[in-house]
Order: sequence, then structure tokens, then C-alpha cells
Amino acid sequence: MDHKTYCVKLNDGNLMPALGFGTARKWEVPKIESLEATKLAIDAGFRHFDSAYTYSIEEEVGLAIRSKIAEGIVQRKEIFYTSKLWCTFHQPELVRPVLEDTLRKLQLDYVDLYVIHFPMPLKPGEQLLPKGEDGKVLYDTVDLCTTWEAMEKCKDAGLAKSIGVSNFNRRQLEMILNKPGLKYKPVCNQVECHIYLNQSKLLDFCKSKDIVLVAYGVLGTQRYENWVNPDTPVLLEDPVLCALAKKYKRSPAQISLRYLLQREIVVLAKSFSEKRIKENMQVFEFHLTPEDMKTLDGLNRNIRYFTASPLRGHPNYPFLDEY
Repeated sequence: MDHKTYCVKLNDGNLMPALGFGTARKWEVPKIESLEATKLAIDAGFRHFDSAYTYSIEEEVGLAIRSKIAEGIVQRKEIFYTSKLWCTFHQPELVRPVLEDTLRKLQLDYVDLYVIHFPMPLKPGEQLLPKGEDGKVLYDTVDLCTTWEAMEKCKDAGLAKSIGVSNFNRRQLEMILNKPGLKYKPVCNQVECHIYLNQSKLLDFCKSKDIVLVAYGVLGTQRYENWVNPDTPVLLEDPVLCALAKKYKRSPAQISLRYLLQREIVVLAKSFSEKRIKENMQVFEFHLTPEDMKTLDGLNRNIRYFTASPLRGHPNYPFLDEY
């Protein structure tokens, strides 16, 4: 498969592969598995890799990418790599140094996309989730617009080819878009999106502003402790989804991915299984009918798997607004 065929054009002119490989892992999963899974994904045809400072595996993912470059499997220009600015680095003077730290870990000269992970500034320091003596998360007061200006400077410096946001609602996006002196619009907004949370209103808004919606948690996500609601239904066991999978002779995961792709959403798929990684790359081999797309639209329940409960008390907490 020619991965260049399945790209979306961002509002800054750069191209993003429509299907990406998510590198997040549960803490108990050894880092070596992330390294090997990334290699398998490259061999299977993935060229878009999504990671973040908080995943603590960028050294391994960078090593996997560089090893495949050394083997001649890919060139750096064919890889689209995303990293994310964590909440404790929202102070403008911290943005570039932490991106440079990411690049040192990756041993790459630039990232293709750098996004603000959450619109929720936390107190700077060594802890990812800084807490006071009462055990409550310590928030910071930073104007997101000043953080965005620091992101723009990273793009100007060539450290990031494109810049975007993640987990922003409509109000928070508008705050950036309406900022006086805005130099670059966010190219994307990465949010939880799947058949049970189809984000139709947010998708329409993003399309109207030429912002690409990037979906994570597309298959229902793993049950990350403290971050994911453990009482939610298993998405891939949905009977309607399974019936369509049988009709198309595909897996429920493939139907789920295809549904999002046909809605012009960039999809992040995650797996440590070689078989499933290869299956996920086969979503370009079939097409869902308009009738079946409408059926899948009807499965929306506004169910969020990813609640980010440690951040729930933050005044910028975005998930309570549908869009």
C-alpha cells in the first residue's frame, strides 16, 4: 500500500497520514514491547506515530524509527511523528526546552506535529501530577494563548513542522482562534472518538475551521487505572458492530476504524499484536455503504471511556461540554 495515498492535508499545507499508530501503554507493559510494536507497525505500513512526553517511551519509539531508517525500510521524511506538551510545561518559557528534551530522547531533528496534551495547566515541577499535602492536584494559572504563542515559536524554529491541540472543546478552540495576533491555527484537535462517542458537533465545528479531528480511544481503549471508567461497555462486543463485521467479513475493530475514516477523521489505532497491527492496515481495502454508516451513527451514546479523573477538578476540564 502506498501510504501517501491516504493522507489528509493540514491547514498549514503539511500532510498527515489518515491512519496512525498509537504508542501509549499501560505502565505494567515493558517498554521493550513498545519498541517492538513500533517496528512491527512500520513493517506493516504505518507511517504515522502518535506519542507523548507522559508515555515515557519516546526513547524506545525513536530507536525503533531510527532502526528502520537504518535498514532502509523508511526515510525520515516518510514518518509522521506526533508528540505532546504535558500540562506542567504550559508556562511559555518551558515549552521549547521540553520539546528539545523530547527531540534528544528521540534523536530526531524535529517532530512532525506537536500538540498541547490538555488545556489544563498544572504546577511546574518534576511530578507529572503534582499534588499538595491534601493529595489534591496542584493547578497553575497560565493563559493558554501565551502557551500557544510559545508553540508557534517552536514551529518557526523548525522544531515542529505543525502544531495543534488535544482534548479541547469548542470554547477552548475559539479562544486560540480568536487570539489577537494569531500566527498559526491549530492544525488538529485530538479527542476521544468512537461509535459510542461520535463527536458529530465537534467534528462539524472543526471542519468549518479547517481543523482536522484526530481520534483516540477508537476501539474503546484499555482500562488505564484512574484515567478510564472501568464500568463502561466493551465497544468491540457491540452486537450491531459485530453483525456488520460478519457482513463485511472483517473484524469489529476494522469496521470501527473504517467508520471514522469515512467521516474524514484521522484515526489512531493501537495494538501490541502483530496480527492485529496488520489487520488495522487493511481498513483501506473496503468501504462501508451509506446505510451502514447511518446504522453506526445510531450507536452513539455519548459514552466516554477516558475520564481523566485526576484532572476532573480543574477549571478548564473540557469533557463536561459535548463540544
